Amino acid sequence: MIHPVTLITGASSGIGAEFARVFAAHGHRLALVARRADRLNALAAEIVASGRMAPIVIPCDLGEKGAAERIAAALTAEGVEVKYLVNNAGYGLSGHAVELDHADQLALIDLNVRALTDLSLRFSESLIRLRGGILNVGSIAGFLPGPGMAVYYASKAYVLSFSEALRGELGPRGVHVTVVCPGPVPTEFQARAGVKSGFHASILQVSARDVALEGYRGLMANKRAVLPGLGVKMLPLLLRLVPRDAILRAVAGFQARRRL
Repeated sequence: MIHPVTLITGASSGIGAEFARVFAAHGHRLALVARRADRLNALAAEIVASGRMAPIVIPCDLGEKGAAERIAAALTAEGVEVKYLVNNAGYGLSGHAVELDHADQLALIDLNVRALTDLSLRFSESLIRLRGGILNVGSIAGFLPGPGMAVYYASKAYVLSFSEALRGELGPRGVHVTVVCPGPVPTEFQARAGVKSGFHASILQVSARDVALEGYRGLMANKRAVLPGLGVKMLPLLLRLVPRDAILRAVAGFQARRRL
């Protein structure tokens, strides 16, 4: 008998933890992945206390070599298969690319791009067999050039492009592929990236809970992309009207004001 699970990466806090709560509330059994075992266990206990199925907890650093293999082995040991995959793990770095630590930026690519791609492809057979879905966490940054956070913006452009292309390939085989692209979300992301929230970001800002709810609904409705919040929904339309050089200057100024 097949026992399906929803695998959520970066589940220990922020948007990932909210995804766990939303999927659990809709009856999904979860497999939770993140580096911090104590936070995963606390979240799992919270979900059990709410009367939901006990999640499978997999403490794992997706940036490390062999991480995807360890996750797959843990799921096999539990006798489950991935029906839904939520690629949420990721981080950003603020500053000029030529000045930031070289290794840190390559590690960002490993997590935001390589790990997401690896997991999406690794579990594709079970997703097809179970007619499930992939929910990738992109960003409104994926629509923009990103001076001041160049590697992060570029990584999210990859997530957007890859998600849309994978949708074209897997959609005819019964798999939903959705990318959710929020603007600034008040989480631990800001401190890790070295940026601050403020009024200049407030018109685009949405809560982690709202991102998770809209992302879940979008995946279940088989939407191509979900842009949470009115300000974020308007941005791609406005970008078509503004010269690219002006966008570059605006993003550079925006990121300079946000830097800690």
